[in-house]
Amino acid sequence: MTSGAVRVLLVEDDLRVARVNREWLERDEGVHVVGTAASCAQASELLRALEPDLVLLDVQLPDGSGAELLRTWRAAGEWVDVVMVTAAGDEATVRGALAYGVLDYLIKPFGGSRLAEAVARHRLRARLTQDAFSQADLDRFRGLGPGSEAALPKGVDPHTLERVAATLHGALPEALSAEDVGTRVGLSRVTAWRYLEFLVKSGQAELAHHYGAAGRPAKLYRARG
Repeated sequence: MTSGAVRVLLVEDDLRVARVNREWLERDEGVHVVGTAASCAQASELLRALEPDLVLLDVQLPDGSGAELLRTWRAAGEWVDVVMVTAAGDEATVRGALAYGVLDYLIKPFGGSRLAEAVARHRLRARLTQDAFSQADLDRFRGLGPGSEAALPKGVDPHTLERVAATLHGALPEALSAEDVGTRVGLSRVTAWRYLEFLVKSGQAELAHHYGAAGRPAKLYRARG
């Protein structure tokens, strides 16, 4: 297992789905699935025993609801990052999950790239965890301030911006080109460049140059912090 890997607990009673999700997750060398639970009871037991960084939690389980399980965990002071996975997209279920602090909410069916985005979001938020927050830290933790939806220029999507920023953070200490980022996120080079330039202007990334064999300058970007 890679040092500093994201340790994930899967809570899914369908063994086939659990296997697919595990394969998707572990395509990322920085992710390790430490356990799989098929019920609420098993999930709580493994949560205590394994202390994962991230839980992929299904709503429909044989002995209860994942949503109710999440409420139980929160009431007990357990604030592990949780990604809710369900076929239920009704307003009550979604609002309930969001109210109890889910990191992300994936509606079935979803693909490996969308699951990877959820992991990237966990990594980005984990980097902001600290004993005390300044207002700027807290705004960034909550997705406010520079880079927030309200502050973004036309054509810059907040969700895509978060994915680009998470990609830069995940590459540290390396710097990446717009083409590198575009390949990893699934954007064209020009689109990736536009998001990277915004991150530089907002102070979330820094720009470096290096010269190729022909002496042509290439822009490289590195996350700050």
